[in-house]
Amino acid sequence: MVASQTILDEKQVRDRDVERNRLLLRRWLQVVIITLVCLVLVGGATRLTDSGLSITEWKPIHGVIPPLSVAEWEEEFQLYKQIPEYQQINRGMSLDEFKTIFWWEWAHRLLARTIGLIFGLPLLVFWLTGRVEKRLRMPLVGLLALGGFQGFIGWWMVSSGLAERTDVSQYRLATHLTIACLIFSACVWIMRGLTPQCVDAPPSRHSHLAAGGLAVLALIQIYLGALVAGLDAGYAYNTWPLMDGALLPGDLFVQQPWWINLFENPKTVQFVHRCGAYLLLTLTLVHMLVSIARRPGTTHAKGAMLLFCLVCLQAMIGIATLLLHVPIELGLLHQAGGLLVLAFALSHWRGFYGEFRRSEPARAS
Repeated sequence: MVASQTILDEKQVRDRDVERNRLLLRRWLQVVIITLVCLVLVGGATRLTDSGLSITEWKPIHGVIPPLSVAEWEEEFQLYKQIPEYQQINRGMSLDEFKTIFWWEWAHRLLARTIGLIFGLPLLVFWLTGRVEKRLRMPLVGLLALGGFQGFIGWWMVSSGLAERTDVSQYRLATHLTIACLIFSACVWIMRGLTPQCVDAPPSRHSHLAAGGLAVLALIQIYLGALVAGLDAGYAYNTWPLMDGALLPGDLFVQQPWWINLFENPKTVQFVHRCGAYLLLTLTLVHMLVSIARRPGTTHAKGAMLLFCLVCLQAMIGIATLLLHVPIELGLLHQAGGLLVLAFALSHWRGFYGEFRRSEPARAS
């Protein structure tokens, strides 16, 4: 009897240790996620203000320090004057005007470096103190490595606009944003798995697949939005629900081969983004109705309802952004809405699997 009580007490202690460690990890991941959202929004502002090419060199260490004297500002400005964007678009720009776009890009790069510290240093401390469960070690290290690779992708994107173009490649911009969203998604997924939750019976055998499909579609929509931004396609065809005077506009496939229009024709790219929004809205509606009909009042049904409401709100913001010719405030709100929809779609999907099973606290190795 005494032995059984001792075993029970030890198990309770282990469970408390696990819950305490998981709470620390959740709080840490919440800070990482919030910082990632800020990074994406500053990146969006950098794009909307045409600031992304203002820093023409990649200095991972030295670049943390901005120009501190008039001579240093003039040196940066002279480097900018050598690229096509200045020569063809911003010729005659004053030094004060250059400083405005410089600060946006510098803030974006500084925030990216800061995230590396916010993620890497606590991870090291948690690992050494045995607070990271074994199952999470490699995924978290992989995220840290992907974040480092993202820095290279950022420079790869910027470099595409320094020689022959007056802006960055829409392909590289979309890649850069998509990788950021993958890091964001992984953090949300892991944090959700560390959160205590009650799992109701799913509405159907395939509800988890439907929820996963919605999360993937939300990510694809963000990718398509990045193509729209990269081509400045949001500044054209600013009507809704008609586009260029029709529900199905013409000249969608004027370029050859036909598929290149999906990536390089601004009209086609905007139209596909619109269609993606309609598809996401329709599928979230169907998912909500099925969930309510089969399991009314459950966590999954409530989650499906909230997801549909968020997609509706995001669609309205997108329409307003288009009709008002992409004011920076609405453009950033639309981008934030995309991340919110993605985060909740992932959280809703993860909810079908419950929290991570209990295990003994990780041992520092």
